[in-house]
Amino acid sequence: MRKKERYENILAWFRENVPIAETELHYENHFQLLIAVILSAQCTDKRVNQITPALYRDYPTPEALAASSPETVYEYIKSVSYPNNKAKHLVGMARMLMEDFGGEVPDRMEDLLKLPGVGRKTANVIQSVAFNKAAMAVDTHVFRVSHRLGLVSDQCTTPFSVEKELVKHIPEADIPIAHHWLILHGRYVCQARSPKCDSCGLRLWCQYYGQKYKVHKDSKEAAKK
Repeated sequence: MRKKERYENILAWFRENVPIAETELHYENHFQLLIAVILSAQCTDKRVNQITPALYRDYPTPEALAASSPETVYEYIKSVSYPNNKAKHLVGMARMLMEDFGGEVPDRMEDLLKLPGVGRKTANVIQSVAFNKAAMAVDTHVFRVSHRLGLVSDQCTTPFSVEKELVKHIPEADIPIAHHWLILHGRYVCQARSPKCDSCGLRLWCQYYGQKYKVHKDSKEAAKK
């Protein structure tokens, strides 16, 4: 199957079957989203959503968070992964927002990457979710699913190479939601250890399923001989 055909069919299936796909992080504004995405690194959205309400309540603005200390913020987020570093990042991020960006979350990649705790993946999430830009954040789910489906080649061994390949082939208008399609598909269907291939609507075009089915079929035929 040609790559163009694979993309067209997979994207068409998502458009029809998953017309609404959004982040599962809870937030009410760009500042809260930035906090949640920083906290979500190597941590589940469920855990982040459990601890952010108190953080949002007591630090509703960049100004309020900038006036705090990492030690104080740590007490709010100590149940997430790497709480010490993330506490420092959150306070540093808020202070930079106040000092360099007038208390507003910037929308440019180069500006977002200046913020403590913000890497390329986080910056892409902010651009996509907050500003609806054609940015493709590649987390472990997107990386895994895009390889299994055959959307990217085995030569795409880094998140950035996967990002470039996906952005190259997915129509610009679809990129913001495609990010969520792939994440949610990886979270609930194409799971790392036990992918639910038999109930997956994409198996007709999935490279991983095709190879798995062929091996299973060949094994059954060999057993008959």
